[in-house]
Order: sequence, then C-alpha cells, then structure tokens
Amino acid sequence: MRMNGHNVLAIAVAAIAFYAIEFLIFAVAISPEQYQALTGYGSGDMSRMPFGAIPPILAAIGLSLAIKWRAKPGWMAGLMTGVFMGLCFAFATSFYGFVYGPNTAGFLAVDLAHYLICYGVAGAILGAWK
Repeated sequence: MRMNGHNVLAIAVAAIAFYAIEFLIFAVAISPEQYQALTGYGSGDMSRMPFGAIPPILAAIGLSLAIKWRAKPGWMAGLMTGVFMGLCFAFATSFYGFVYGPNTAGFLAVDLAHYLICYGVAGAILGAWK
C-alpha cells in the first residue's frame, strides 16, 4: 500500500526493525545498571514506555522522505542515506545530553553505534522497497 508515494508496509517494517535493534542494544546488551551508569539517569517512571514506539515510527517516516527526495533506488543508497541521517540528525541531537546533561562519553559511543545501525538498517529496508 502506497500513500503519497511512500510504501506504508516498508515504513512499518523499518520502524519495527529500528525498535527491535534498540531493544537488543538497550535491553539485552546493556543491563539497567550499566545504562544508569552511562546516562546518569535513575530508573525513572516506566509508565512512559509505550511512547517508545513513536521515535522509530517518526524516524522511518523521515527516512522515507529523505530517500524519496534523494531519488536513488536500492538498499545501498537507502543504507547510506540512513547512516548520514543518523549521524547528522539523530546523533547530533543526542550529543546535547553529553554537552548539557549527565550522559557520559561511553554512552555517547553507544548512542553513536545505536543510531548508525538503526538508521542504516531502516534506510536499507526503505531503499530496497522504494
């Protein structure tokens, strides 16, 4: 199904892949204690967890727009678009937590890898389905 030239199924699959990779990184590979030590944040209120699905959906929609505007088909072009978007926008935004907040340099490295992988995979999915 296409909507305004975007493949809705591809966006959904990219968002699910993005979310699954985040789960693997932040819930499986890193323990809550490690996460707390890297970010400086406490365990917090878990009632906001359902809202965690919103960022991957918005990222997949944004990537779909960028890939469409770039007008280069294929998974490799999508992957490169995703990597650049992850670095220049997502990682740049997360850098604020290091500069002005409690995030450590170690978390910054984890977040960089997280964004490069998530955006790259989502971009490759969207580029392949273009």
